[in-house]
Amino acid sequence: QVQLVESGGGLVQAGGSLRLSCAASGRTFSSYAMGWFRQVPGKERDFVAAISASGGVTYYADSVKGRFTISRDNAKNTVYLQMNSLKPEDTAVYYCAQVLGGSLYLRSSYRYWGQGTQVTVSS
Repeated sequence: QVQLVESGGGLVQAGGSLRLSCAASGRTFSSYAMGWFRQVPGKERDFVAAISASGGVTYYADSVKGRFTISRDNAKNTVYLQMNSLKPEDTAVYYCAQVLGGSLYLRSSYRYWGQGTQVTVSS
C-alpha cells in the first residue's frame, strides 16, 4: 500500500512563492516517476509537472514552465514542487501521484494519489 502525503499549501499573494512537499511510503520510491496535478472545482485534474525516477528528467505543463520546479530527494522519499511568480489562476488543490506506467502527462498513468493540498493565490 502506497501512501502519499502532501504539505506546504496555503494562501499567498500574486507574485509570491510556495514549496509543496509530498512524502511517500510503501513502495520503493526511487523506482518510480512522480507527478503533480492540480484541480479546481468543476474542472478536470490537470497535469502540472513530473519527474523521472532518478530525478534526471523533468516535464512541465506550458502554463507553469519557467515558474515551477519539480525535484525529488530519493533518500527522503519526497518529491517537491517549488512554485514561484504565482498567479491567481494557479489557485487549485494540488495532488502528487506515483506513476503506474505510460505517459507522464496523463492522469490515467498514475496509480497512487495523495489527498491534496490547497493553494490559493490572491490578486
